[in-house]
Amino acid sequence: MLGIDPGTRVVGYGAVVVAPKGPRLLACGALRAEKDDDVPARLAYLRTELDLLLAKVRPTVVVVEAAFAALNVQSALRIGEGRGVVLACAAATGAKIVQYPPAVAKKALVGNGAADKTQVAWIVTQLLGLAEPPKPLDATDALALALAHVQRSALEERLGPRAR
Repeated sequence: MLGIDPGTRVVGYGAVVVAPKGPRLLACGALRAEKDDDVPARLAYLRTELDLLLAKVRPTVVVVEAAFAALNVQSALRIGEGRGVVLACAAATGAKIVQYPPAVAKKALVGNGAADKTQVAWIVTQLLGLAEPPKPLDATDALALALAHVQRSALEERLGPRAR
């Protein structure tokens, strides 16, 4: 399962494997486009790197942060462009694509949809049994998306689809 926190300059990613004793970290990090590049060049870089990442990880499920309303329209447009690249790359692999708003993932893990990034990083560290939080915070946000889906899937498996 691969979680992706999209953007046009930084894309966080976090892959987990569901194991009998709970989810385990497979890979995490961030793809960073050059900030001086124009938007098309950044998107092309992210597409190339996402294709490589998806080929390496070979996820069956890709969990992407859903679009959310932003006060800055320009930022919202840029994030939407990054999401489009992520969704297209993931769809091309044949993986199932799931989208969660940031607050849903935070609520599923921390119990608070308004939790800050450090709270999310701490709970991700605990759930994966790590000695310290993965870096950068974009990666822990992506891992939170993947872990939220793991939890939701387990709940649906026990209680059926109405468990949402």
